[in-house]
Amino acid sequence: MNKFAYSFLIATFVAIPFASKAQTIIDTHPAGNPRARLLTVEEIAGAKSSAMYPSSTRLFWDANGELTKTIKRAPAPDYTLPVSDKEGIVYGQTVSRNEFGGNRWVIPSPDGSRLAVYRKDESGVSQYPIYDIRSRTGEARMIRYPMAGMTSEKLSLCICNKSGKILSELKITDYDDERYITNPTWSPDGKYIFVQVVDRVQHRMRLNMYRTDNGDFVRTILSERNNSWIEPLDPLYFVKDSYEFIYRTDNRDGFRSLYLCDTLGKVKRLTECSADVAYVANDGKYVYYTSAEVSPIENHLFRLKIHDSFGRLKPQRLTPETGWHQINMSADCSKFIDRYSSLNVPGVTQVRSSEGKLIEHIASATDPLDVYAQCQVEIGTVKSADAVTDNYYRLFYPRNYDPSKKYPLIVYVYGGPHSQLVTNSWLGNVRMWEMLMAQKGYFVYVQDNRGTQNRGAAFEKAINRECGKAESEDQMAGIESLLERFPCIDRNRIGVHGWSYGGFMTLTLACDHPGFFKVAVAGGPVIDWKWYEVMYGERYMDNPDTNPEGFESTSLIAKASNLTGRVLICQGVEDDTVVWQHSLSFVQAAIEAGKALDYFPYPLDKHNMTGKARLHLYEKITDYFETYL
Repeated sequence: MNKFAYSFLIATFVAIPFASKAQTIIDTHPAGNPRARLLTVEEIAGAKSSAMYPSSTRLFWDANGELTKTIKRAPAPDYTLPVSDKEGIVYGQTVSRNEFGGNRWVIPSPDGSRLAVYRKDESGVSQYPIYDIRSRTGEARMIRYPMAGMTSEKLSLCICNKSGKILSELKITDYDDERYITNPTWSPDGKYIFVQVVDRVQHRMRLNMYRTDNGDFVRTILSERNNSWIEPLDPLYFVKDSYEFIYRTDNRDGFRSLYLCDTLGKVKRLTECSADVAYVANDGKYVYYTSAEVSPIENHLFRLKIHDSFGRLKPQRLTPETGWHQINMSADCSKFIDRYSSLNVPGVTQVRSSEGKLIEHIASATDPLDVYAQCQVEIGTVKSADAVTDNYYRLFYPRNYDPSKKYPLIVYVYGGPHSQLVTNSWLGNVRMWEMLMAQKGYFVYVQDNRGTQNRGAAFEKAINRECGKAESEDQMAGIESLLERFPCIDRNRIGVHGWSYGGFMTLTLACDHPGFFKVAVAGGPVIDWKWYEVMYGERYMDNPDTNPEGFESTSLIAKASNLTGRVLICQGVEDDTVVWQHSLSFVQAAIEAGKALDYFPYPLDKHNMTGKARLHLYEKITDYFETYL
């Protein structure tokens, strides 16, 4: 069967082939209104109120399972947290720098009478200075920032009452003191709490069960090990009216799958597709989940019977339309709100039953770019550098495209873990800056590569211990394929731009391929992984002692001497994600190598610019490409 043709119940996804063997077009959005108005930097930076994205219909479920256009605000917390008198010890605050899917540091029990509260001891973590210009003489504001290979925070989990009294502390003794305590989950009756304990090097995990009355360890339900990394992202999802639970991992069958488990160690795979899935809900009879099995760039809702004695029942797809579906399930799982879009569909909001039957069509969004000159957009696939894997891309053509003329090319890149830039959503998940630059006469190319999400464990873990290598190889394979296909792209006018991990990729591409990119603009770039934080950095790179070759080969310090063309680096001075030491060290390396580059700091901004600084940043980047490319 042609790998680009899928038939699922009522919808069909068919690729549109063209002559090049290296690329395949999936779908195209046509150009239109060539003489209409053009986007402005103020608009794409959000400085003006012009709505360039499809309108979204406000729709929620109320407590009774009825549709409402207003959402009830969550009440203010009615509890008090413990307070430590020791410096560097805090309760109920962010731990592990928000890694492992975490965003809740105080987790109420099912009846609301008790709290599971994180205790973080970061007294041993090095302090890093963030420079603040706002005082009369300037000052250094110190933050705790655990760098790769250095002392990290120590975590524990306490059971407290709502007055802040600690009733018990879980007796977690696995691995080392700098272990990760991830995704705490109360049992339905509140008698137990389950924790996925990960060792600091993130190669081993144990799912442990503890008593909540005294914190005693009960048993290890299951354990996992992986030589690349372990990354639990989900709590346990208990089956309604049961002590069975649904567990998600990519460590058993190569994809993020759902498993039916019990507290005695039974593990049965539920979702048997060769695709990543994400849990949505369950009603005791069915589990509802989204899946990439139709296509990695589409997101669809499925349901599967939880207990199928004979294994004969197949998953049922509930979202028939091509595209990327966002699901909001009612509390009783009888209905769901489905918001979807695709390359040429700005957005549809509808309500369906749990069987997938359409109950009500709520709204179809109009194209907000109808008043603008629209450029042709396509999404498609290109072979990665391994000549086996398909990577997905989004391509904007220049306005008034004429293949007999020559055009510059801008590559926008991110390429890091937990990202997916290309989806079959409206205009391919567009960033409006791409449309703006296409209107100015540029090809703009965006591609996902090995190391990004939603493609299975092998695809994601191809970057293990050598961040930037597989990613940049895939980006170059895509660019070369594009250049082969479009002789009208001027090989002497190619630019690259990215932020954060994309900034690291931008400079990696520029340094590893001197003379190829005429202009490079990197924002908030990682320069050397030894300066990045423990939780994220050690997962992918291990640490400088155990992986010295990997840290050396991916560091950009020694590569600064390879710079050619025009290079601009922008960074927020108060960046507490990718600290200032990264980009300043690269500037120093360039000085020592006699290489010129341009540098622009944003004194009052952190990792991402906001407000006037955001507008200034987009004007700076746009002008830089217009001037030098």
